[in-house]
Amino acid sequence: MTAPITPLYPSLTAERFLAIDFGEEKAELDRGVVRIITGATKRHVEVAGNVLTYLATSLRGSGFAAYSSQLATRTGDLSVRQSDVAVFHGKSDPSYDNERAFTDPRVLFEVLSGSTARTDLTVKLEEYRALPSVDTIVFVDIAAERLRVLQRNGPRAWSDVAHDVPVDVALPALRLTLPHAEIFARD
Repeated sequence: MTAPITPLYPSLTAERFLAIDFGEEKAELDRGVVRIITGATKRHVEVAGNVLTYLATSLRGSGFAAYSSQLATRTGDLSVRQSDVAVFHGKSDPSYDNERAFTDPRVLFEVLSGSTARTDLTVKLEEYRALPSVDTIVFVDIAAERLRVLQRNGPRAWSDVAHDVPVDVALPALRLTLPHAEIFARD
């Protein structure tokens, strides 16, 4: 009989991870393991900024607010994710000002890159879908200017549509539509 293999280091919890100051580094907690996130390309930052700017402006006064990847989503006891854009509801009270992560996003955007697409489309997707607050998840393929939109249709039911042609993204939970041209604008 062989003894079970014990990991060299115990898994880090979300609470402990969120208490760490990574300085200039950006990191995620991936099932108890810290993963440093490398810098993004100009186009990645531009597209994420387009989505953030459009949503932040459109949602002002609605009770919803859009945040960049600097504000994390805690997806479990051992995972903290940095989606490119996350929309939360009811976080405008000053009592939330020092929070670094929330557990209840309504809409999430992930801008895909070669180094992160596999994790975004598998592990993170399943974690996001498991959050009961999530209504819509949008994956943005910047190379092909295509979108994959997942929307909750019931407690465990989702529509999952990959759009090969330009399409405006309806965000029913936010009562707005994000134009395709705004997502991929270059000026």
